[in-house]
Amino acid sequence: MKYSEYSVVVVGSGAAGLYAALKLSQEINLPDGILIVTKSSLGESNSLYAQGGIVGVLHQNLDDKVDLHVKDTLKAGAGLSEKETAEYISEASDEVINDLMDCGVVFDKNKNGELTFTLEAAHSVRRILHSGGDATGRGITGALMDAVLADGNITIAEHSMAVELLVDSDMVCKGAILYNELTGEHEIVYTSALVLATGGVGQLYKYTTNPEGATGDGIDLAYNAGAIIQDMEFIQFHPTALALNTESKNRFLISEAVRGEGAKLLNKSGEEFMSNYHDKRELAPRDIVARAIYSEMRKFHTQNVFLNASIIDHTKLFDRFPTISKKCREEGIDISNKPIPVAPAAHYTMGGIKATVEGKTSIKGLYAIGECASTGLHGANRLASNSLLECVVCAYELADYLSFANLMTPKKIDNNIRETIELYSALLSETDYDIENLKKNLKNIMWENVGIIRSEESLSKALEEIKVLQRNFKRNRKCLNKDEYEYRNMLTTAMLITQSALLRKESRGAHCRSDYPETSTIALHTEMINTVNKEFEYAK
Repeated sequence: MKYSEYSVVVVGSGAAGLYAALKLSQEINLPDGILIVTKSSLGESNSLYAQGGIVGVLHQNLDDKVDLHVKDTLKAGAGLSEKETAEYISEASDEVINDLMDCGVVFDKNKNGELTFTLEAAHSVRRILHSGGDATGRGITGALMDAVLADGNITIAEHSMAVELLVDSDMVCKGAILYNELTGEHEIVYTSALVLATGGVGQLYKYTTNPEGATGDGIDLAYNAGAIIQDMEFIQFHPTALALNTESKNRFLISEAVRGEGAKLLNKSGEEFMSNYHDKRELAPRDIVARAIYSEMRKFHTQNVFLNASIIDHTKLFDRFPTISKKCREEGIDISNKPIPVAPAAHYTMGGIKATVEGKTSIKGLYAIGECASTGLHGANRLASNSLLECVVCAYELADYLSFANLMTPKKIDNNIRETIELYSALLSETDYDIENLKKNLKNIMWENVGIIRSEESLSKALEEIKVLQRNFKRNRKCLNKDEYEYRNMLTTAMLITQSALLRKESRGAHCRSDYPETSTIALHTEMINTVNKEFEYAK
């Protein structure tokens, strides 16, 4: 295989990956430059489709303080959010938000030129910044893309994906093997700092708000390399995704901000029902709203409930939510006078590769930021709009941390790495797998058995079915094409989610067990480690 060398390799081109590459280029003299690897086109990511906004605890917002934001984050996290992490990220938000604006990100302002803040569920004050009304992710990602494309120190490899990490016998990451979808070839890239910013796992589920690429790629890579994977059972199901029919699998997100501005949830009978489930009604934490909707759907044997946004001032409604109103209009729904059919969909991964706020993992030279990482901020249930904030703060801190590191490209490799390279140099059988149907089957298994409500019976059934799928997919890591690699990664991630959910014999945050409805008085993390003698453990 041909090879190349870079000072830093960033895998993924959402907000976390783009911002990390940009800040590294701005702050550090990197002799071998930076490579961004993205398996589709630059910027295609969960970040791009984020609607609601980004948390900003800014000095000019006199109604807000760091301790208020931390309190809201910890409460939503259901006992598993790390206070020190929440404080660190909240305190950094003012500096990082202002730096984003310096990088070209434009946040919405009022007629006096002041930044506007909105309210979302489980926040005690208005602290959510937005861009383009309800296109915040696109506003942030678009500006960062422009800056990255203008940076001569950053090389971009589109339609390429990292398929294996090169980790030596000392557990040091020295690079990765890439697969180029356009040429069908594998190649090696060596680096002293490999950053995983690969996003989430929503595509493991039948219904999701995530784009096609959210297949758990980074989590598979890190787990197979021996990194600690944390809290994978906590999958957040967004309460309100556009549910036009049962065949619409990738569901358009109806932002939490719509409820923040006053929209109400209605059941089949046209009754508001959230007062039966929580005193904050529509502004309860996401896990509670999702389960409430799920309960109403089961009670009335329906595929959705409705979100009534017509009670919001119509001028404000269309100005604040142009993307949502346009999408609904294309589907024949005027949101100013007709309720929106909504249902929960897999949306966000609270767990992932265990990492610090600087992105450090349990493997030297390997870093993880954004949704694929588990820093302890989100705990068992992410607070709305904390995700984009975590992406950019951790990217910012990663660049600062690496500015003090020796980023000379490693030249020496050992037998562990040579064996991995030989595996990917070997010829592969031309076994023909119907990947589309295999993915569909896996998605159904996860939705039906590892979804909003779980049990020992459903989880055990899912695990056995996943093991059968793994046995029948006779690839020893190396695959023929991008679809096969995605399926391989999905199988690994599905196994991690299901095993973690079986271990957690309680209900906490987004993890709800019908057979263990109570929350334990002791909050523990779940850690999964891929080693010969120790596959997983349940740890504080």
